[in-house]
Formats: sequence, C-alpha cells, structure tokens
Amino acid sequence: MLAAGSIIRGVATSPRVIALLSGGLDSALACALTQRLGFDVVGLNLATGFCVGQGRCETVLALGQRLGVPVRLLDVASDYIPIVRAPKHGYGSAMNPCLDCRIFMVGKAREVMREEGAAFVVTGEVLGQRPMSQHRRALDLVAEESGLGERLVRPLSGRLLGPTFPERMGWVRRQDWLDIQGRSRKRQLALAQAWGLGEFRQPSGGCCLLLEKTYACRVRDAFRHKGKEALTAEDFALLRYGRHFRLSPAAKVVVGRDEQENAVLGGFAHGRWLLSFPEVPGPLAVVEGNPSPEELELAAALAARYSDAPREGPVKVRLARNDEAEEIMVIPFDPADPRIKLWMLGE
Repeated sequence: MLAAGSIIRGVATSPRVIALLSGGLDSALACALTQRLGFDVVGLNLATGFCVGQGRCETVLALGQRLGVPVRLLDVASDYIPIVRAPKHGYGSAMNPCLDCRIFMVGKAREVMREEGAAFVVTGEVLGQRPMSQHRRALDLVAEESGLGERLVRPLSGRLLGPTFPERMGWVRRQDWLDIQGRSRKRQLALAQAWGLGEFRQPSGGCCLLLEKTYACRVRDAFRHKGKEALTAEDFALLRYGRHFRLSPAAKVVVGRDEQENAVLGGFAHGRWLLSFPEVPGPLAVVEGNPSPEELELAAALAARYSDAPREGPVKVRLARNDEAEEIMVIPFDPADPRIKLWMLGE
C-alpha cells in the first residue's frame, strides 16, 4: 500500500489536490483531513455573486492560513447567472438551484484541477446533510455530470460512498476516510476542536441569497416582469438592497433603509429614476421600468412615507434620470395605507 507522498512514476512527490473551501466547517475539515493524509492541498473558493455576508475573501483566506494551504479565489458570477435563470434540475424551496450549483462548482474545480496538475478534487459534502443536493443519488449525479467521476472525493463520508481514484491508486485506504452522515454536526465540531482548527459556529441557515425567501420573491418578480434573459448581474445585485415595491408591471420602487443602503442605491442610478429629499432627511429611492407620471408621483409619496417629513403636509421630492430632473410636492403615504403591504415584495 502506497501512502501519499510516496514515489509515483519514479518521482518523489505528494499528489496535489484541489479542495473546495466555502469558509465553513465541513469544507475546512475535508481539507484538513486530506492534508493529514499527506496530500499537497490547494484551496479553491468560487464567488457566484449570491453569497451572503461581507468579507468572504478575508474569511476564506484566513481559513487557508489556519489550515496552512494556499487559496485561489475565482469570480464565476457571469458564468453562474445562466444556472440561476434555468437550472436543469430545478429549484429548491426558494430559488436555489442546489443540484445545478454543485455540478457547476465541481465542474469549475475540475478545470482548476487540470490547470494545477492536481490528481483529484475534495469537497466537504456530507451524505444526508442537505435533502436536495447531498443524498446518495444527488452525490453520484454531481460526480457524473461534472465529469470528475471517481476523482471527486468527499472525505467526511468517504467510507459510505463508492470507490475513489486515490483509493484505486493505493494512496489511501478506505478506512482513512470518515463515515459521517446526517444533519448533526457534533462529530465535525469535535474534530475541529481536536485538530485545533478554532471555533466554528453552528450554521443557522444557508449561505446563499437564493435560499432566502425575500430575495427569492424578488427574483421571481424580476423574472416575471423583466424576463429571465434580460436580467444582468447588476439587476441581481440590486435585488439585495432596500425595500422593494411592485407598483405595476411597468414600475418597481426600491427604497433605501439607511445611509449605507442609500449610498449603495445611488450606484444603480444610471438609466433609472432616482428619488431624493432636498429639504428633509429621507431615503434614496430607485424606480425601475417605464413608470407613468402618475406612478412616479406614487413612488415619491411612498418613499416619503419613510422620510422625516411631517405626515400632514406636502414634502419636496427630487426626481432625476440621466439628464432629466424635476421637483414635485407630494403627501407622504400613511404608514397604515394597505397598498404598502400589497406592493411590498417578500416582506
């Protein structure tokens, strides 16, 4: 039985491995276990444009430093959008194309494997942990459709799955893999502590925007009114921010919640109506589509509901789009106006 790092084809070397790293517990453990077996590991993190939270790069790079592995960060957002528009295997509970996502990511890892001259790819998937993408049939499908086959290794559940390329090469024994399955992470947390990997919080939900009900509702609305093929990366990004209100098939309003969101929404002004309050503190609002003058006035009154303007009197709102600009006076919506809930998307 050869061990990793033994003489292969006459050259003393440790086979190189690509480990998909999300920054979470399972992928960190899969990477650490592969290292402990003597392989030369390169971490890989893929940014799809739908990741939740800030500091993704810093988190993954810090994890790579703790593990002692180099990490490659790849932005694959433009390639991923077609998957969101039309997933071959459908959506999950929200707009999450989980199975297609795994096939896509593993396929990208396969490309990097070839670039790096690596022997196989490692992921942190655990048999039975996620109902849509980590049951046995789904795991086999990902291996097949990604083109990796036996070169896709899930070390945390390896004893429970089929034979792998490194086993066939004699670099590892089947008992070198683990036999973790199911949704509990007690064993993973214990291993992280035993291996000195630091603190990992129990996940309270997904790390993907497409799993969030509010965001998914906005995506469905955009598909319906703008069209799947017409949506750009910028459109998907705008769906992250503010309160969204569908006034009509031709008009949608996005109202900032705080100063930070106001600043972000200002970056989406090109080609859209931008609403602001020159005389009172208030949100920035963006109007998408081709609103009528009446709908623009409704949008202004709606945005004014979230300003500091007195409810009993008119407030000045500035409307601007490209080279067009005007100011109008509106009465802010009453917070109890039933149209607000009727128009709001996903909240």
